[in-house]
Amino acid sequence: MLTSDPYAISKWEAEQGLRLIAESTGLEVVTLRPPLVYGPGVGANFLRLMRSVKSGWPLPLGAVANCRSLIHIGNLVDAISMSARHPAAANKTFLLSDGDDVSTPELIRRIASAFGVPARLLSVPEPWLRLAGTLLRKGPAVDRLLGSLIVDASAIRRDLGWSPPLTMQQGLAETVKWYEGKHGR
Repeated sequence: MLTSDPYAISKWEAEQGLRLIAESTGLEVVTLRPPLVYGPGVGANFLRLMRSVKSGWPLPLGAVANCRSLIHIGNLVDAISMSARHPAAANKTFLLSDGDDVSTPELIRRIASAFGVPARLLSVPEPWLRLAGTLLRKGPAVDRLLGSLIVDASAIRRDLGWSPPLTMQQGLAETVKWYEGKHGR
């Protein structure tokens, strides 16, 4: 386990519990580990990022040099469905992603493109962003925004022949369509 985040710990403990049950009962278990999930109905930080991009206010994230994996909800559902049906999935753990890892500035550009608005990015050095996060008591949120998280989804692609039905750009377009339907143009 790589993190001490209570949520991550609880997920890991649940996986270990299921593995024990599987070993003693013969139950077949498949563990799927998605990164950040986006799509219609998205909330939290991703929704705030969409609002910020749509508002046109400049975002101080142009100098961020991270890399993140994401997965659209439709791709996640497709992977769950395939994992439930495919015999080669039994008792395996698969990491999932859209297969298109992006930096925060690139994600902002893609969201802006889906909205049909310009991406307004200011290049503020990461140490300044971290300092601001600390001063505003938002350090963990800033760390998540600036940090990298890349997952290797090659095992599910290889073992099950799975590939995401939607590209990230298609997924973002669908997410923006939902957003505009809910929040107005």
